[in-house]
Amino acid sequence: MKKILSLFLVLGLCFGLTGCGGNDNSKKETPKKEEEKVEKPLDLTGTWASNEEGTYQEAVISDGTIEINWVSEDDTRSLYWAGTYDAPTKATNEYSWTSKNDTEKTSGAMLASSDETKEFTYKDGVISYEASAMGSTKTVKLEKK
Repeated sequence: MKKILSLFLVLGLCFGLTGCGGNDNSKKETPKKEEEKVEKPLDLTGTWASNEEGTYQEAVISDGTIEINWVSEDDTRSLYWAGTYDAPTKATNEYSWTSKNDTEKTSGAMLASSDETKEFTYKDGVISYEASAMGSTKTVKLEKK
C-alpha cells in the first residue's frame, strides 16, 4: 500500500511540477501603435504659368503673396496682380482664397487689375481666376512649372 501511495505521490508531484514549470510560449505583445501618417498641408508656393501661345500669365506664390505678370513673346513682363496669399492649413485637393490687392504695387502698373480683391481656386493641379483686360474677361488657368 505504501508503494501505491508513494507512486501516486510521485506522479502528483511530477504533474504539479510540470504544470508550474511549463514554458509559456505565447508572447504578450504590446499593441503596436499604427504609424500616424501626418499629411502636410497643400503647398501652392512656386511658379505657375498658363499654357497659352504668345502672351501668357505667370504667377509666383511665396511668403504670403501672389504676384502675376503678363509675359510677352519677347519675355517682357508687366504686372497684372500683386496681392495676399492665404496658404492652406490642411491637406486637401481643392482650395480657394480671396486675395487682397497690394495697391502700392499695382497702382503704377499700366496692365494691372484695379479690383480690390480676386478669387483664386485650386483644383486638380490647376489654379484658376478671372482676368479682365481691355473690356474682356477670361478664366485663366495656371499649372505649376
